Amino acid sequence: MITAVLTICGVASLILAVLVGFQDAKRLANLLFVGICLCFSLWSFGVMLFLQTDNALTALITAKAYYLAAGFFPALLLIFSLIYPTITSTKKPSKFTIGLVGLAGVSIAALVLFYPDFIITAVAIEDGHRTVTINSPTYILYTAYFVTFFAFAIGVALYKLATFKGHARMQAGLYSIGILINSIPGFITNLYLPYFGTYDYIWVGPLMSIAFLGLTTYGIARHRMFSVRLAAVRSTAYVFSIALLLGLYYLIVLLVVYIFPEEQSLKAFSPLNVIITIVLVLLFQPVKRFFDKVTNKLFYRDYYNLDEFFGRLNRIVSSSSDLHSLLKRVSHEIADTMKSEQVFFTAINADNQIFTVGTQYHGSLPPEDVLLFRHAYPQPSHILVADLLDENSEVRRAMASHKLAIVLPLVRDDVFLGFLNLGYHKVSRYISRDVRTLRAIADELGIAIQNALSLQEVKDINSHLEQRIDAATKELRSSNAQLQRLDEVKDEFISMASHQLRTPLTSIKGYISMLLEGDMGEVTKEQKHVLNEAFISSERMVRLIGDFLNVSRLQTGKFVIEKRPVDLARMVQHEVDALEANASARGIRFIYKAPKGLPMIEVDENKLQQVVMNFADNAIYYSPDGSKVLVSLKKVKNAIEFTVVDSGIGVPQAEQSHLFKKFYRAPNARKARPDGTGVGLYLAKKVVDAHGGEVLFESTEGKGSTFGFRIPIS
Repeated sequence: MITAVLTICGVASLILAVLVGFQDAKRLANLLFVGICLCFSLWSFGVMLFLQTDNALTALITAKAYYLAAGFFPALLLIFSLIYPTITSTKKPSKFTIGLVGLAGVSIAALVLFYPDFIITAVAIEDGHRTVTINSPTYILYTAYFVTFFAFAIGVALYKLATFKGHARMQAGLYSIGILINSIPGFITNLYLPYFGTYDYIWVGPLMSIAFLGLTTYGIARHRMFSVRLAAVRSTAYVFSIALLLGLYYLIVLLVVYIFPEEQSLKAFSPLNVIITIVLVLLFQPVKRFFDKVTNKLFYRDYYNLDEFFGRLNRIVSSSSDLHSLLKRVSHEIADTMKSEQVFFTAINADNQIFTVGTQYHGSLPPEDVLLFRHAYPQPSHILVADLLDENSEVRRAMASHKLAIVLPLVRDDVFLGFLNLGYHKVSRYISRDVRTLRAIADELGIAIQNALSLQEVKDINSHLEQRIDAATKELRSSNAQLQRLDEVKDEFISMASHQLRTPLTSIKGYISMLLEGDMGEVTKEQKHVLNEAFISSERMVRLIGDFLNVSRLQTGKFVIEKRPVDLARMVQHEVDALEANASARGIRFIYKAPKGLPMIEVDENKLQQVVMNFADNAIYYSPDGSKVLVSLKKVKNAIEFTVVDSGIGVPQAEQSHLFKKFYRAPNARKARPDGTGVGLYLAKKVVDAHGGEVLFESTEGKGSTFGFRIPIS
């Protein structure tokens, strides 16, 4: 019975070591636990052989073997207690501390292995009773090492049990209780009693290791101390693969023996053995792949390929810029992959507004639970797993109320973006592989959400700007329409006022002309001078009204060129004669010689006459008293060219580009003639352009100007 129990303990420890080792052979905690399990296994097998053998030498060797295994155990256990479990806020042990503890364990094991009489000097077996002679001083040293390291390991485990919270506390509690149950009987039966030569109860120590293994296995299943599911699947695949190939090999051997006689079979089997071995080696991988598929279907119905999952997730993230669409598609992808009942995001924008997006019929977190989950994290990257929390904790109760199994924080550059919430698993439960996968995608999801939030913020700003621009445009259009209406009213007023003013001015001009010609009696020289001034002012007012009337017609689209054959030489002479009195009053002399043989040209006489009058009148006003104004009219190729050259104030170079704009006047012109309107040159250009001609203009400030036009004959 004892033999069977010890064998079970040894095999169970060995299997647990293989499973945990397969899970993650690079992780220090896994390696230490594998070492502890191997120590238990070797201890169990060593004690079992020691109690079963009837050979004194074998008993001595097996005794040294289990003391060797037990020598490694305290050092491995202490290092394991120091590094596992751990939380982010605890300080990890230094490499020096781990190395020092490990060196102590190796030193004790080396003494047991290489110093023949370190613990046991002799073993005698008589009538099934074993008498062991021990080396008391070294045995006391061994016991002191064992008890000291064990005490430190238990102390560290109990400290973590008292200070840690959640699943880390439960993990520490489970293996610390297991160590206590294992150590108390073991100290008595395997350290204290052997010192007095009693080895009949040394089987109790390995037997008590079942408590440690049982509680640790519970921690694996309940609190995920190690994820051994994948290791179990792999181990099963390996076992079946090797068993199949060994069976095939055995079958071939039987066939060879059956077909060939005994001597011939030995000769034939030597080369055949090499061929069979090569074939079986080549078949191992295909056979293993087959059993991998079978075991995955049996044990991993909810298994997913990480590379394919990451690829699908990357495509979603890279193809979606709209935040709502992105979160919805990611939620469905995670739910389909991890077999979740519900998946939803609780996101927080720049204005601290909470919004929820996820799979169909997903839940939502109220603000108080968002605050609770946010402050439940010791570190921003910590993941809340309901199964690993204390059953009475407020956070776990809140998760249960929303049917949540996992809550993953999303943090980017120390900015909290929200949570990824996973509901219960549809098939079984989430495993540590799922948690690691979620932790791996947390950064990518954080970046994607932050980018989408930034883009959404830009879109909101653009939308706000568009609304403001639309409102401003609408207001501008309304103002523009109102201005257009006012402009129309102004044009109508100017047109009406011009018509109304021209009639009395024409009458005034007629009466003044009659007075000047003596129709009303003889006029004295002084009276004649006054009448001339009045006539000139009336004439200028008539021209000004005509200019405004034409500008109004331009604005309203009623400006029409009415062409008829005109003798330009006669028309220019008439305008020069009309301005002669005004020029003489300032001592200015017109120099004009009407050209002979100038052809008739089809133009709008009234409008072109007004242009000639404006050019000549400006020359009078902007020229110094006593100067000359040269008026020229000639044929140049197939066009008639008219120019007025003065020696007046000129136009500054910087102002020349604006000269023919409506209501524009150069600064020196405004100073010389404050009563100007700025419409004469504008109207002149419009009239000339309407005739298909071009305006001629040259000027030098302080030296004079040349104004004119060139109009084609045909």
